[in-house]
Amino acid sequence: MPSTHNHPAGSSSPLASIGRSIWTRRDQFHSVEANPESSAREFELQSFQKHVTDLFHDLSAVGADEFLSIAWIQKLLDVYVSCLEEFRGIFLKNKEQVSKSPMDHWTDEYLDRSLKALDICNAARDGIEKIRMWHKHLEIVLCALDSRQRAYCEAQFRRARKALMDLALEMLDGRDSGSAFSHRNWSFGRHNARKDQNHRRRHTSSGHSRSHSWSISASWSASKQLQSIANNLVAPRGNENAATNGLAGSVFTMSSVLMFVLSALVAAIPCQDRGLNTHISIPPQFSWGIPLMSLHERIMEESKKRERQSSNGLLKEIYQVERCTRHMTDLVDLVQFPLTEEQKTELEQELQELASICEKFKNGLDPLERQIREVFHRMKNCRTEGLELLSRASSLE
Repeated sequence: MPSTHNHPAGSSSPLASIGRSIWTRRDQFHSVEANPESSAREFELQSFQKHVTDLFHDLSAVGADEFLSIAWIQKLLDVYVSCLEEFRGIFLKNKEQVSKSPMDHWTDEYLDRSLKALDICNAARDGIEKIRMWHKHLEIVLCALDSRQRAYCEAQFRRARKALMDLALEMLDGRDSGSAFSHRNWSFGRHNARKDQNHRRRHTSSGHSRSHSWSISASWSASKQLQSIANNLVAPRGNENAATNGLAGSVFTMSSVLMFVLSALVAAIPCQDRGLNTHISIPPQFSWGIPLMSLHERIMEESKKRERQSSNGLLKEIYQVERCTRHMTDLVDLVQFPLTEEQKTELEQELQELASICEKFKNGLDPLERQIREVFHRMKNCRTEGLELLSRASSLE
């Protein structure tokens, strides 16, 4: 399924370079087939591990100016989609093994995590809707203080002050886990809900918890959902990996990628009860663990900064909104008429920054939401394929 989002003009899509790397590995694969000592499966699994390592290395190489920005989150989702598609290809080539013991246990746990992940996608999409509402208030401020056709007057500042107060109230409400957003039914794919429920009836396990992907209650918690996904996320032992011909290791890799991507989304975007206390630990034998843990530590360090501890989200643009609106509110409250040249200069500087933030929201929020929607559908489709494999295997027993 092709990606539906757009990238800024003048930059190349991360998926384009990802696609090139996949073709390169396919060329390498043909050369391995000629070597009788090499296993095609082993090479493919090693190639998957290297692919994940390379992608997360690139993600971790970004500087502070880009880290946790809308553009960086878009790259993170591109990376997830690329990893998922390669992982899916491995599973489809090993259909019989993934549905038989002992591999079926690993498959089942991954499918359970991917089901819970759908709620996080919905929560992130809802968070984007909140940011859109903040964006509207920022545009009112910009419109109110537009001085291109007239000199500043008190009426303009009263309108700007009201918009800033409304924005402050909404951002404060966004930190409340019981906000009105949590009472809304969420779904990227309601029309397929019954089909997915039928699959769950055919194949369930004691480890599966009820999904709230189509109706999330006011008590739902992003933090608890992440913790539920992280539970029992442990690397396979050597004998377990050997018994599954290395497939269990690939499941652990994809589960860890899923866990990190979800935790980064919850950290960056306003979500209901978005605690950041989920523990992530990667054994040293996985090369991708180094860049992934480096990114996780950077997110934790960002969350501990004094100015970010009460933030609605660690998204770079949210911090810019919070900082700029504080300055703008102080300026609007203290201004006296007529404005001095110094006050005009300061006001125009703040308005320029506000305009820059609005431009980022205008250009970035819609593509980001489309990406999250695409991730949701890819997760759900991959899960449906996995459930069908397990169901078919159970019917043959």
